[in-house]
Amino acid sequence: MINIIWMMLIVIAVVTAGLSGTMQEVTNGAINGARSSVDIALGLIGVMALWLGVMRVAEKAGIVQMIARMVKPVMRRIFPEIPPEHPAMGAMLMNMAANALGLANAATPLGLKAMKELQSLNKVKDRASNAMVTFLAINTSDVTIIPITVIGIRAIAGSASPTEIIGTTIIATVCSTAAAIIAAKSLQRLKIFRYDDRD
Repeated sequence: MINIIWMMLIVIAVVTAGLSGTMQEVTNGAINGARSSVDIALGLIGVMALWLGVMRVAEKAGIVQMIARMVKPVMRRIFPEIPPEHPAMGAMLMNMAANALGLANAATPLGLKAMKELQSLNKVKDRASNAMVTFLAINTSDVTIIPITVIGIRAIAGSASPTEIIGTTIIATVCSTAAAIIAAKSLQRLKIFRYDDRD
């Protein structure tokens, strides 16, 4: 489906450029965009390697586990239906801690493990449980403490202070996560979205 959408966008752009007589500008824009993307991608390698290395050291030092322990009391209130010592809770905590530190590569398998464990608690196997939906909403909007990719892009673009966005990123992602939790919990109360394990 996404391939069809991209193809339609390209066709519309080319047809519009042909009709308006701006085909040369579109061609130049495409070539310049391709060149810029390669420059940014190559420039990101060094910055990403540095930050991922720092984050890996933080992970080995136990910072991910420390964040997970700090968030555990809040998680019990958000997911009251999940037993506190169930593997699903541990996987969700570790996933969120890894996301917070920008460890996307480490967070993905933990997120998949969390969903697998949540499915083991799900009594209606062909329907996502409230816990699964809430976790997905939180995972999508997760609080980010160190936005490694954005810092890298800003550094390559010549920013005088590429890390100055950390504060605003924390505020923005806290707001987005709060909104995700409120939306998930609110929609669960509506009859049309209500999950009932007795079905």
